[in-house]
Amino acid sequence: MAYKLVCIDVDGTLLNSKHKITERTKEVILKAHKLGVHIVISTGRMYTDAEYYSNLIGVKSPVIASNGAFIKEKDNDAVIYKDILGESLSLDLLEMFRRHDITPYYCTPHKFYYGNFMFKLFYLASKILGTRSNKLDVQYVYSWEQWKRVLHNEKENIVKSEIIYRDPTSIYELRDELKKMDELEIVDSSKYNIEITRKGVSKGKAVERLALLYDVKREEIMAIGDSENDVSMIEYAGIGIAMGNAEDAVKQKANYITDSNDNEGVANAINKFVLGN
Repeated sequence: MAYKLVCIDVDGTLLNSKHKITERTKEVILKAHKLGVHIVISTGRMYTDAEYYSNLIGVKSPVIASNGAFIKEKDNDAVIYKDILGESLSLDLLEMFRRHDITPYYCTPHKFYYGNFMFKLFYLASKILGTRSNKLDVQYVYSWEQWKRVLHNEKENIVKSEIIYRDPTSIYELRDELKKMDELEIVDSSKYNIEITRKGVSKGKAVERLALLYDVKREEIMAIGDSENDVSMIEYAGIGIAMGNAEDAVKQKANYITDSNDNEGVANAINKFVLGN
């Protein structure tokens, strides 16, 4: 099968445990891209962050950001798809976070708002340690009243909310309450976070939209990932590939399990199925 569209997750997939992309991985991806294959970054990260990694691997394909809530062409300002939470739903979430004493995080395609000052320290530490080389537009929101102002001012731009935690037991009740809200899509992208978008948003739906745009058949699509938020695109693709380090639930949904992110699983999968090496 000649694959025409390859969608790749970032964390735990494209990036190794040192948060780097190996030179061989870049070379293999570029070989496929030069053959006319669309190489699409598909991530829960906001667009600015996702675009950085797409540029880093040297491709011109569109980017799927915020788990599919925002899809954009890189070479122009054409937004292919955008689905916002909206002010009312964002405020409902804010009130829920307040009742459960949970620190909120919200993002637009280009800006990340955070309520825990420790995030700023982690962000600065990642820059110093070299685990992050790109700069993000981030803003600390220090009070619930300021959050309300932010959510009003950004009501046409908030595409995702996020909860970051260290103790899973601390968010059991909140998770149950979130799942009862029919307007929301709830997924995990790691052991320590929940990502919240508008109902119907998923990486799988985003891949389907790109397939229609490029007139690509499902059997001509490859998707590679490692976490729960990758399952929808792994199931939609003609061949869904789980990383060797993927969660067991992801591996069970995949057609093929490649090597881990520390053993160039992305490069090996593209080599095998796209380049035929």
